[in-house]
Amino acid sequence: MLGPLTREVILQDHPDWQEVVAAYQPDPQALDQLRTLDRPVRVEIFLGTWCPDSKAHVSEFFKVLDMANNPLITAAYFGLPRDKAKRAEYLQGRDIQKIPTFFIFLDGNEKGQILETPTKSMEQDLADILLR
Repeated sequence: MLGPLTREVILQDHPDWQEVVAAYQPDPQALDQLRTLDRPVRVEIFLGTWCPDSKAHVSEFFKVLDMANNPLITAAYFGLPRDKAKRAEYLQGRDIQKIPTFFIFLDGNEKGQILETPTKSMEQDLADILLR
């Protein structure tokens, strides 16, 4: 799956990702922090549907978005090929070395990134980036 994607298309073509979504239990305190955000947040996620880290962490992100239930947090998904030599046309001019890469924007300005694996957890890393 390459180029712009939606959550629905990802889960339709990879139903095993839904198992990760269902099993993930986000930290309630970090979710509360994400619920309080009152400014637009956009997360751009570059992933590989063939990549185990994408399966794990993009699925966690899906669950975090569901449970935070904050309409100000939106996401865009972009599928990358396994072959690094063929990625340039999908990177939108970005230097992406690790999959998945989450670019986090607050009010249109990049606030931070999550590269491949969250440091603490998906929800806590998002809250830390957005609330610092």
